[in-house]
Amino acid sequence: MNSKHVVVITSFAALALWPLAAGSYGIDLVTKIMVYAILALSLELLVGTTGLVCFGQAAFFGIGAYGAVLLSPEFDAASLAWLLPACMLAAGLFALVVGALSLRTKGVYFIMVTLAFSQMAYYVVHDTPLGGGTDGIYLNARPTLGTWLDLGQPLPLYAFTLACLAGVFGGLALLLRSNFGRALAGIRVNEQRMRAAGFSTYPYKLAAFTVSGALAGLAGFLFAVKDGFVNPELLSWHLSGAVLVMIILGGLGHLRGALVGAFAFALLQEFFKSEAVFGDFAKHWHLGLGLTIIASVALLPRGLVDLPALWKDRLAGRASRRAAPVVEPVVEAELGARP
Repeated sequence: MNSKHVVVITSFAALALWPLAAGSYGIDLVTKIMVYAILALSLELLVGTTGLVCFGQAAFFGIGAYGAVLLSPEFDAASLAWLLPACMLAAGLFALVVGALSLRTKGVYFIMVTLAFSQMAYYVVHDTPLGGGTDGIYLNARPTLGTWLDLGQPLPLYAFTLACLAGVFGGLALLLRSNFGRALAGIRVNEQRMRAAGFSTYPYKLAAFTVSGALAGLAGFLFAVKDGFVNPELLSWHLSGAVLVMIILGGLGHLRGALVGAFAFALLQEFFKSEAVFGDFAKHWHLGLGLTIIASVALLPRGLVDLPALWKDRLAGRASRRAAPVVEPVVEAELGARP
C-alpha cells in the first residue's frame, strides 16, 4: 500500500467520523460537498481520463434530480431500491443519446454540441409544466429502504452519500485499471494511434460518456433528496463550468484530484461568502473565489494534488519543473484483446 492509498483511506475515514464532531450545519455542508464530489468524479472520467471536455454534465445531474421528484409519489415515500436505479438509468439513457450524436464531432465543436444539448434540457424544465417552470418542484417525501434506511434524516443521508461516494471512487479506480480504462487513457493520449493499432475508439468513448452521465444522475438524485427541492438552475451551464473548475483545481488525471477539487472549491466558496470574515465584501464573493482559483492554477498547473510533491521538491532543494497534466501513454500490449 503506497502513500496515495493511505491518504485516500484516511480521508474517507475522516469523513466517516465527521458527524461525531460536527453539528447539523457541518453535516449538511459536507453532505452537499460529497454530492458535488460524485459529480466531479463523473466528469473526471470524461475530461481527465478520456480527454473529452464536456459542458453538458449539468443536464445529466438535473435529470437525476428531477427524476427523483417526478417519479416519487406525491405524498408517500418511494422505495430507494427502484427510484435510485431509475434516476441513474434516465440520466444514462439521455447521455447515451447525447453521446451518440456529439461524439461524431471533435474539439470545440464537441464542447458546443454538449452545451447545446444541456441547454435544450434546461429549457424543457424551465419553459414547460413538466418541471414546474422557474418555480421548480418539491419532493414531499424522501425515499426509504423499508425500515432500514430513511433518507429524510440527516445522519442516514450523510452515511448513504458517503457510501455512494466511496462506491463511485472505488468503482472508477477499478475501471481505470482494467483494459477498458487503459484504452480510454490511450484515446486521451493519441486517438489516431489507437485507431492505427486496431481499436474502434467510438464505442469506448460512448461507453465512458454513458457511464459518466449515469454517475452524474446519481449525484443529482442525492442532491434532490438532500434539498427536497429542484429547479431549472440545476441544469444550467454554470454548474457544468463549476464542476470543470473543480477537477482542474484538484488536478486532472487523478480521481483523488476530483475529490480534492470539489472540497476545495466548496470550502473556498463558503469562506468568501462569510460575512464574519469579510463583512460587506462577502457580497462580492465571486471576485475573491475567482482570484484564488486563478492563483492556484497559475502556481499549481498540475492541481492541488501536486502540492505535497512540490513541497517535497522544495525541501530537497530541487527546482520543480513540472509540466501540465499528462496521462502516461498506453502501450498497445497492455490494453488486452482488441475489439
